Amino acid sequence: MDYDPGVSSPRSSDDALLDQIGPALSRLRRRAPASRTDVYRNVVLNVIADSADEMTVGGLAAEMGVAQPVASRTVAACIADGLLRRAASQADGRRTVLELTERGETARSRFAAAQRETFEDITAHWAPEERIRFAELLIRYSADASAWARRR
Repeated sequence: MDYDPGVSSPRSSDDALLDQIGPALSRLRRRAPASRTDVYRNVVLNVIADSADEMTVGGLAAEMGVAQPVASRTVAACIADGLLRRAASQADGRRTVLELTERGETARSRFAAAQRETFEDITAHWAPEERIRFAELLIRYSADASAWARRR
């Protein structure tokens, strides 16, 4: 069901709009233009790059909400493709952490450019100020969702 601001319902229009958030986010996830492998790699690269702390495979699994073997396999594939490397932790040399390689940074930039192009194509008929406001709110939502997940 598409949102139509001109159609009212028995419930308030705000409630009807808010009820559509979950399905809308689900549709976005299902319509990823890249391959499943690219989507997972993009998530892995972004989680590691965005982490304020050193990232381990276990931390990556927790951040992605997947089992550790799933994260481990994805990390192994990223290492094999030269996107990631394992390194000794600077805080605890007994621990192994994950770092992006130069090739990983390049891939992350390529994914971001493709995502921006997709966003611009999808929102081409929007007013420029709508695009910017949506981008600001989506980025804010993402940051708040990450903080919420860490608190839980």
